[in-house]
Amino acid sequence: MDAVTYPDSKVVNFINENLIPLQVQFDAQPLASDFHIKWTPTLITLDADGKEHHRTVGYLAPDELIPSLLLGMGKSCFENERFDEATTYLEKILADHPKSDSAPEALYLRGVCRYKNTHDPKPLKEAYEQLRDEYPSNEWTKRAYPYRLL
Repeated sequence: MDAVTYPDSKVVNFINENLIPLQVQFDAQPLASDFHIKWTPTLITLDADGKEHHRTVGYLAPDELIPSLLLGMGKSCFENERFDEATTYLEKILADHPKSDSAPEALYLRGVCRYKNTHDPKPLKEAYEQLRDEYPSNEWTKRAYPYRLL
């Protein structure tokens, strides 16, 4: 990723504006053990307390890295019960990167965030229906399948 993805100007700008990047050698101790790094590249999204919320292993092209990082940011907010903020990140994926591999999970989690904010099950069903229509064979569509009954 050092040759193609990291030097990309969109990636550089996104990281500089949104994240505190730290690059560590895969065998650097104790971090490699603490975070169970077994292959490179491994990208981990941590919150301010150092808790992991998202991980990718292997090469990502520039057009996949940014939505993956956004997903990590959204999941960090989601898991810290900041659902409005999580929704903002997830909607950015859906608006700017709808064809990315991160989009189906973002769509699923957006429905869950909306449900958590309102306790109305309608966003869960809407998430399933959109997943079914736009990503019919995706794993997140399968995970949302029970929501069709709501």
